Amino acid sequence: MTAHTAEDPLALEQQVCFAVVVAARSVVALYKPVLEPMGLTHPQYLVMLALWQDTPQTASRLSQTLALDPGTLSPLLKRLEAAGLVARERDTRDERQLAVRLTERGTALRTEAEKVPAAIAARLGMDPTELATLRDDLTRVIVAAQD
Repeated sequence: MTAHTAEDPLALEQQVCFAVVVAARSVVALYKPVLEPMGLTHPQYLVMLALWQDTPQTASRLSQTLALDPGTLSPLLKRLEAAGLVARERDTRDERQLAVRLTERGTALRTEAEKVPAAIAARLGMDPTELATLRDDLTRVIVAAQD
């Protein structure tokens, strides 16, 4: 068995992929108790964020915005529709497209959701500037990985 040191390029703790995966799982887990009272899962919250930013949107545009394949997005939209937060209908400009819009209830939920970022920052013990820097760094990683 080989002894692993900090200089070992294959040491688990040296791997960016490991740090990103563990951080992602850990951060998403922090959202669960914050979102549960709103009746949302983390993936549903992301859909709602996209729709609070711009509604209506086509399902294909939502899929692109959220970097989700349509097969993953479709059940999320069905559950959000069953909860009365979104409505899905054929786009009047292009019948081939499915338009997704917020309902009154979905729009009203935004007020409650405005508390989520501060709650997550508090749970992480990080100030908004630190979180913005982290987000910007991760966005650069995402862009670089997609090139």
